[in-house]
Amino acid sequence: MRIFINGFGRIGRTILRQVLTDPAHSGVEIIGLNDIAAPEMCAYLFQYDSTFGPFPGPVSHGENWLEVAGRRLPLHRADDLRALDLSGVDVVLECTGIARTSDVARRGLEAGAGRVLISGPSPAAETTIVLGGNDDQMGDESILSNASCTTNAIVPLVALLDQLWGVAQGHVTTIHCYTNSQPLVDAPRGSLSRSRAAAQSMVPTSSSALDLIDVILPHLAGRISGAAVRVPTVSVSAIDLVVQTATPLGAEAMLQLEAAVDGHPLIGATDMPLVSSDLRGRPESLVLASPETRLIGAHQVRLFGWYDNEWGFSARMLEMAARMV
Repeated sequence: MRIFINGFGRIGRTILRQVLTDPAHSGVEIIGLNDIAAPEMCAYLFQYDSTFGPFPGPVSHGENWLEVAGRRLPLHRADDLRALDLSGVDVVLECTGIARTSDVARRGLEAGAGRVLISGPSPAAETTIVLGGNDDQMGDESILSNASCTTNAIVPLVALLDQLWGVAQGHVTTIHCYTNSQPLVDAPRGSLSRSRAAAQSMVPTSSSALDLIDVILPHLAGRISGAAVRVPTVSVSAIDLVVQTATPLGAEAMLQLEAAVDGHPLIGATDMPLVSSDLRGRPESLVLASPETRLIGAHQVRLFGWYDNEWGFSARMLEMAARMV
């Protein structure tokens, strides 16, 4: 699989780390990178990462290349991908965060690439796919969205619960680490609450995942409500989900859930009393915290799960790209 990474920010850099350090991605060829930042900045931020630590290998750069662990990758600074020749590229991983219109999203295709995968919700995508949710509906669309990290955490679990017992209704609270959309000191942003200093307060806010659940699982549309809180940690997020089941939860409900999660390709589990930093670098879409699971009466279950919103989401980007080739 030949991929091109457009946007060398948090997700773009994490994707490259995974390709270079995980043997599971040995079949991935990085054709090139594109970012408007200077090459020395791209190299520095890749080599020294405040979340994942230093890259375990040599990193160097030139005017138009980045060399990592012995691989020299073309490094472009194009404002518009149409200025590049992307012939032979299977998938452009669109990680700039600006592909909100069809004009921007299609630039990779117009440069010669086969398909485009956007690393986040986008109205420019022809369809939005979440592995473990609606991936059986993936067609031959040219521009896909991989939804959000939180959508990828919630959807596989809700789909699994619906298969086991049916979901009558539910409520999910996402507990998300702060991101670049928030300032480090009080400063104007799109919403009042997100204008407050990210590392000093818990911030009630909104989440795009709550709308996307209805898109990904339309048969459950209107049944899952939600809320979101940003918290002052730099990585790893969580969901707190309470579901009313359509069928009764019998005495074997916990064993049924454990059996369904065991071997699940996207959902992991831990029976240890972990904290968020313990989950850094986990590739699953969600890791259920078994000690936090509660059965309440015959029709209600409460589940709590962790997800590395950068590492896990980047793993889904690579898996989705492989499905698109």
